[in-house]
Amino acid sequence: MSQVRVSGQLVCTDADQAALVLRYLPEHVALTRAEAGCLSFEVHRSQDPHVWRVDELFRDPAAFRAHQERVAASEWGRATAGIERRYTVEDTT
Repeated sequence: MSQVRVSGQLVCTDADQAALVLRYLPEHVALTRAEAGCLSFEVHRSQDPHVWRVDELFRDPAAFRAHQERVAASEWGRATAGIERRYTVEDTT
């Protein structure tokens, strides 16, 4: 069975967007790591205070889809919907 790896950046345009990330990120990380299909979930602020490095690994495509659905319905998803994501999603077959 193939895993799904997500890597890239969350890129804020200004301090207001960065503040949203700081406010909602801790709960988002905790909820994601608690998902049954999450194998790894790391988000770290880069040297640029408006950019976060994102690395995720999910057990399989179904687990990744479930994660996306949960995120879309979450406070994090609503609060950060306007923030640019520069992600690469790959099947690690």
